[in-house]
Amino acid sequence: MRKIRVLVVDDTVVIRRVVSEVLNEDPEIEVVGVAANGIIALAKMSHLTPDLVILDVEMPELDGLQTLAQLRPAYPSTPVIMFSALTEAGASATLEALALGATDYFPKPSSVNGLEESRNVIRNRLIPAIKSLARLEPIASRPTPTVVSTVSSEANSNKTEPLPEVQILAIGVSTGGPNALLELFQSFPSDFPVPIVIVQHMPPMFTKMLAERLTTNSRIRVSEAQHGHPLVTGHALIAPGDYHLTLRKMGLKVFAELNQNPPENSCRPAVDPLFRSVASIYGSGALALVLTGMGQDGLRGCEQIRETGGQILVQDEASSVVWGMPGAVAKAGLAHKVLPLSLCGTEIVQRVKARRGGR
Repeated sequence: MRKIRVLVVDDTVVIRRVVSEVLNEDPEIEVVGVAANGIIALAKMSHLTPDLVILDVEMPELDGLQTLAQLRPAYPSTPVIMFSALTEAGASATLEALALGATDYFPKPSSVNGLEESRNVIRNRLIPAIKSLARLEPIASRPTPTVVSTVSSEANSNKTEPLPEVQILAIGVSTGGPNALLELFQSFPSDFPVPIVIVQHMPPMFTKMLAERLTTNSRIRVSEAQHGHPLVTGHALIAPGDYHLTLRKMGLKVFAELNQNPPENSCRPAVDPLFRSVASIYGSGALALVLTGMGQDGLRGCEQIRETGGQILVQDEASSVVWGMPGAVAKAGLAHKVLPLSLCGTEIVQRVKARRGGR
């Protein structure tokens, strides 16, 4: 099997060395080149022909955003992972990079936790991401977007009795999520009739910036969840980085709860804890949506949502950056429908308004 060819672009010598050394330890990956800035990287692209580019956000002469803007038109299908500092400026720049066509992002290794810890993070998190993204089929050869009903009873049940009234929308998403969420939320009306809760796999600070971007570019108010935050109709709460988000019911009201319990599926926040709590509180009133992402976080939570009578939608393979999370749910036969991202918003609005007379 041919190795995955990687170009590492970063202005820090230590970062280039550490990342290159750890990646080259893997028998399936080869670092074919390094560059200290975007100008050098763009000059090397044509003769190195990398399968994936790791691109630092902050660099002299030509930074990551400027480099990406020039790289994308010439190499539209080459996955690009942005390296970003865990700062407000870094988070903002990373979201801008994703909007410009970056495939994924990764917190930049630092000396704060020690060199060996950085190496472990690269081995355990960056390398799996590289292998998943670099093995994607070209867009042209990926499946044609289609709407598929995977729960065979739904078509018949729609004819004989209405679906349960939706009381909450719960969303789980990872790789490719910021852009997918933006497209989804732009299709929601301002009078969206139920609360929304979201787990997007992101580090601290990034989730806050994502919430602000979604609020600015849609008709839905999105906030980073706080402990004790009440759920409100038409308002979306997103799990903050490094905290699991679950729900707790007190009387007639439901509140957000945050914890730092151990990661699940190597993630914190993770989708499964949120979906489990949604199932236990809302039962058949739950509507879950699993969007693009690596791994299978959300699968166990979807099992519980199905067991309590809730509804599940997943994004299809053709429109997903990575069809790991939604694919796991679809392959397990848990999804009521598998949909292109462009149709998810319309489907959700129809379902949440189905028992409300179109209000």
